[in-house]
Amino acid sequence: MIRISSQQIFSGGISRLQDLNSNLNQTQEQISTGKRVNKPSDDPVAAARILKLDQELSRNETYQRNAGLAENRLQQEESTLASSVDIVQRVRELTVQSGNGSLSANDRKSISSEIKERLGQLAEITNTKDASGEYIFSGFQGTTAAFAKDASGSWVYQGDEGQRVLEIDDGVTVPISDHGKGIYASIPRATFGESDPGNAPDARIDGVQVVDNGAFSTVSPDDITITVDATAGTITAVNSRTGDPLTTPTIPYASGEPFEIAGVQATITDAADGDEFSIRAGGKQSVFATIENLIDGLDNIDKGSPAGQAAYDDLIASSLQNLDNAQESIVQKQTELGGRLNAVESTSSFLEDSSVYSKEIRSELQDVDYAEAISNLSFQSFVLQAAQQSFAQVSRLSLFDRL
Repeated sequence: MIRISSQQIFSGGISRLQDLNSNLNQTQEQISTGKRVNKPSDDPVAAARILKLDQELSRNETYQRNAGLAENRLQQEESTLASSVDIVQRVRELTVQSGNGSLSANDRKSISSEIKERLGQLAEITNTKDASGEYIFSGFQGTTAAFAKDASGSWVYQGDEGQRVLEIDDGVTVPISDHGKGIYASIPRATFGESDPGNAPDARIDGVQVVDNGAFSTVSPDDITITVDATAGTITAVNSRTGDPLTTPTIPYASGEPFEIAGVQATITDAADGDEFSIRAGGKQSVFATIENLIDGLDNIDKGSPAGQAAYDDLIASSLQNLDNAQESIVQKQTELGGRLNAVESTSSFLEDSSVYSKEIRSELQDVDYAEAISNLSFQSFVLQAAQQSFAQVSRLSLFDRL
């Protein structure tokens, strides 16, 4: 026979009531919070997985914010470049208009005035700031204006060549800025001719243009040095950097008649024996310098003489080529930005899908089934009431009632 004391009855009954009450409280907490797992002890395995999913969602949210920032920066830059293309295109249209031989000096000055306004607009656009107040085309020097006038009044680049990048996913980075030097300053310059200072006073070279890219590519970007033997009526030319001859045999020279060297056509006029000329085949020039040279030529070149007319024609031709090169540089960067924006968009879409999937799994692990929880609550309440009534009756029993 097992002896059960009154103390054991009371202790066992109270312990059982506490367990039932604890289960009831847990179910009530699940219903009130909407979560099946409120602390690790509720389901250790599920709690560990939920923690990992929360970390994954937090990481995705950070990358999504970065992707949003990258998209905004790239869209701002894309819009700025589009405005730049419009301005350069308008300057090109004005340049073509300037080439009209029927224009008077006043007409050319009027065109020059509008080009000056466009130059100011371009400078303002290239000094665009982002939402944080930093210049978007200054590289790492965000507090310094990308372009400003130097002591001579010419627009020059002031930033560095830094490029900012942003991580938008694990191991995935995207450049969110571009320095203005690569877009607006380091633009291939049109091939042009230059007369040596020691030449005859009236000697000049003009009409320089590339007519055979295949032949020209053998010397580009090296310069070409030309020497005239007016007595013999011949021209010799060498690669300025290597000294290699480019005219074998020599080319006939006739004042004012075009000739071709290494794919470049030019005309030399009024040269004396030993006069030297250079064809500048390489080099870089900013779009600002191109427009500034155009403005200076429109304002100051006198077309009244053959030399002035030739210089003016060369100015228009070289300006058009340089403006085309500037447009190509900007459009090429626009194309690159389009690729970056596509990458950001696809990464953002992937992060969003990943977040949705993680949230679904977390919901399955964490969220409570209200129908099941309410049913459990009703059952647990019934069991607790029954246990309380049973304990109340048992607790009244005593051996003294039998004496």
